Amino acid sequence: MSPPLNWETDGRDWPHRSASRFVAAGSMVWHVQEAGDGPPIVLLHGTGAATHSWRHLMPLLAQHHRVIALDLPGHGFTRGRPAGGLTLPGMAAAVCALLTAMAVQPVQLIGHSAGAAIALKMVRSGLAVPDVIGLNAALMPFPGLFAPLFQGLARALVLNPLVPRLFAASARTSGDTGRLLVRSTGSQIDAEGVRCYAMLLGNSHHCRGALEMMASWDLAGLQHDLPKVATRVRLIHGAKDAAVPISAAEQAARLIPEAELNVLAGLGHLAHEERADLVATAIAAPAPVPA
Repeated sequence: MSPPLNWETDGRDWPHRSASRFVAAGSMVWHVQEAGDGPPIVLLHGTGAATHSWRHLMPLLAQHHRVIALDLPGHGFTRGRPAGGLTLPGMAAAVCALLTAMAVQPVQLIGHSAGAAIALKMVRSGLAVPDVIGLNAALMPFPGLFAPLFQGLARALVLNPLVPRLFAASARTSGDTGRLLVRSTGSQIDAEGVRCYAMLLGNSHHCRGALEMMASWDLAGLQHDLPKVATRVRLIHGAKDAAVPISAAEQAARLIPEAELNVLAGLGHLAHEERADLVATAIAAPAPVPA
């Protein structure tokens, strides 16, 4: 297995490197990026990504807020393992512990894909946040027979120590990361983003973290909790998302009591990396006035 990502070498050209620092919280050392001043916003990336995914959106949000982005457990440059593992409750609790260590009480959680599930789990666990935004949020389980099949396959893959190595080796040698992203997400992103994803997916430790996260996920339990979410939730979804269909976002919006759905035409699963300006505008939009 390849060594973990090294900040001094692998991270030398990392987007917004000057905004990075490392924060110890519990058994973990987190890679955190901060920018701006004002009410704090926390950004939670999706499975297989890292703080680089906010490279365009973060400066826009930092014009009016203190913006905090982090590499989730098992991902990027964060080191250590949460007490609850890479499960949804374990990761939500670990992020809450980090925010406590940093003395941060966010006014908004913004989660992309699986990061949105973590944000809602944090709220259901007692974190008082008035506004949660899900960008192309992965909140619903795979339909029908595919749910146990997918999770069982992910568990089998993560238990085999050769799989993360083979996955990473393929990512390093194929040179096909950009085309893979288009096929799997429906998004066309810039060269810097493709470079970062190629480096991440070419590292077996990062691949193992992403696979373990997928294997440990319980979206059926989260789906059961969605009607109990008592905070405002705004779902912003790219219409061309090849990973999370619009129908899943519509179903989640129906289940959450105070939810609204905003669909962005022409964008895929990585909408915030394609057109950060449009996503920032949608995030800043005021809540509709009740009739």
